[in-house]
Amino acid sequence: MARFKKKMAKGVPAMNTSSLPDIIFMLLFFFMVTTSMREVSLKVSNALPKATDVAKLEKKSLVSYIYIGKPLKKYQDKFGTEPVIQLNDVIASLDEVKDFIANERASRDEVDVPLLTTSLKVDKDTKMGVITDVKQELRKLNALKINYSSKKADKI
Repeated sequence: MARFKKKMAKGVPAMNTSSLPDIIFMLLFFFMVTTSMREVSLKVSNALPKATDVAKLEKKSLVSYIYIGKPLKKYQDKFGTEPVIQLNDVIASLDEVKDFIANERASRDEVDVPLLTTSLKVDKDTKMGVITDVKQELRKLNALKINYSSKKADKI
């Protein structure tokens, strides 16, 4: 005589994980494409002034940035509280602006050198004396294309 077994209660079936690597790689690719790395870590305060007539730079790859402002709190022990100049990731003196511009010109193609723009990102509370000194240094180097960075103000 044949016996019939009772069906045992089966658990929840295993989850199919075959598409999991595809999902992981899609997310990884998405974040790699959309993330931008910060090029410079600021060591000076940089609250930009507001302006009503603002234009965007066309080729940001041809722009060299000079940051001017008071050192951040963690750097005030070393550099004081007066406005300083930051070139890339280094707090520099006025004399080092010449080397900075020379290095920027040397790292570009000869065709791009006349198109180089120097952008001054100056804190809104900085006195004009430091800015004038930097501009005089740029004039001596014949780096006459200067841009002042600012935020767009609300129109009245």
